[in-house]
Amino acid sequence: MPARSFPYALLAAGFCLLPLWVPWLSFVFVLALSTGFAALGVALLLRAGLISLGHAGFYALGAYVTAFLSRPGAMGDLSILLLASAVLSAAAGAVIGPFMVRYRAIFFAMLNLAVSMVFFTLLSKLYGITGGTDGVRVRAPTVLGLAAERATFEAVLLYGGFALFGVVAYGVHRYLVSPMGQALSAVHTNEVRLEYLGVSVSRVLLAAYAISAGLAGIGGAIAALAVGHVVPEMAYWTISGQLVLVAVLGGIGGVVGPFIGAVFLEVVRSFATIYFADVWNLIIGVALIGVIFFLPAGLYGLMTGFGPRGKRP
Repeated sequence: MPARSFPYALLAAGFCLLPLWVPWLSFVFVLALSTGFAALGVALLLRAGLISLGHAGFYALGAYVTAFLSRPGAMGDLSILLLASAVLSAAAGAVIGPFMVRYRAIFFAMLNLAVSMVFFTLLSKLYGITGGTDGVRVRAPTVLGLAAERATFEAVLLYGGFALFGVVAYGVHRYLVSPMGQALSAVHTNEVRLEYLGVSVSRVLLAAYAISAGLAGIGGAIAALAVGHVVPEMAYWTISGQLVLVAVLGGIGGVVGPFIGAVFLEVVRSFATIYFADVWNLIIGVALIGVIFFLPAGLYGLMTGFGPRGKRP
């Protein structure tokens, strides 16, 4: 096995084996998966220098799509729920994206925040459709047409979700090394030069925005299936801030960075809540400060051999 692949193999093995020894980690890892998908979408935009404070809206959209389609008489298979959540969230991103990608810096961030808060308000007020603040129950779907017990379904959600993340991460990686993905990174460094070369910056950003919205929708769907209930608070701005935090914490240098950041945050939060219930916020804060100060490249820097300054030694 190549030396560069060893950290990834170790991470994958820990993710798959630890829940067998510590069962409660299964739920924690599923939540980390849901956050990782959404944070990966946020990381795509960060590559272009765009910070979205509104991706919780797409996260919540994916969750509510899953909740509605899981109702009796609807298309309630797991694969259909995930696909529908991704497609509809990406479609929503493609619709509002043309307005978003016109702006940069704080204007882009605040416009995304405003739209997501409008969506949050609609989810809270449309009682007849969304259940208002009470939310909507999510029924356990079938898996490839077969009904599964709760324990079996949780295992499918964990390991199937991990496999799905591997496939999606590979697809995102191929996208980033393609001309479109390379142009996305170039937007941050010299947008004007891209236009002079005949590359449409708006199209590059719109494609990235739609893809990032679809990834957030997948994350919301997994969260809805894991928790079994969706509420309007999933679209609140604090969730968007958490997604940005996870993306930066894990590092945007590689597609697995947001996933690493999500696992780190969820595990630290769970341990701090269980063993240090009175000061769990302090524990999380100290852990985050340590990463920010000593790992500027994010936790992904540990996987690629970055030095303390975020550069290769």
